Amino acid sequence: MSARFKVRAGKSRIEGTGVFAVEPIPARRKIGELAGEIISQREARRRAKVRERIAIVEFGDGKALDADSDRLMRYINHSCDSNCYIRLANHRVEFYSRRAIGVGEELSADYGETHHVNTPCRCGAVNCRGML
Repeated sequence: MSARFKVRAGKSRIEGTGVFAVEPIPARRKIGELAGEIISQREARRRAKVRERIAIVEFGDGKALDADSDRLMRYINHSCDSNCYIRLANHRVEFYSRRAIGVGEELSADYGETHHVNTPCRCGAVNCRGML
């Protein structure tokens, strides 16, 4: 399962490709899941070092999800003032809405600690931390 609500990919004001709501998404609802390959944390870190675009989530138990595929959820960009949050459960990466999201609005999540070392944040939020 990729997305529970209708979403589409499009040009993002934040970075590259983004994900946009095609229908209203109510607050506190599961939007979808990030799909990919479950790999070891060691392999995840090796892959992260050689990629320009990183879509890897570590679970903290020695495992990680490599979402290096062309599924929509991998294009949810980071924002320091996000409208979604990420929930890790049973080696799954789920996206939930923090608040109601309107049609045409870009979905964003606060990535927290990432493999994006010394990467400037481009979210444009008033409370932007400046770095990912």
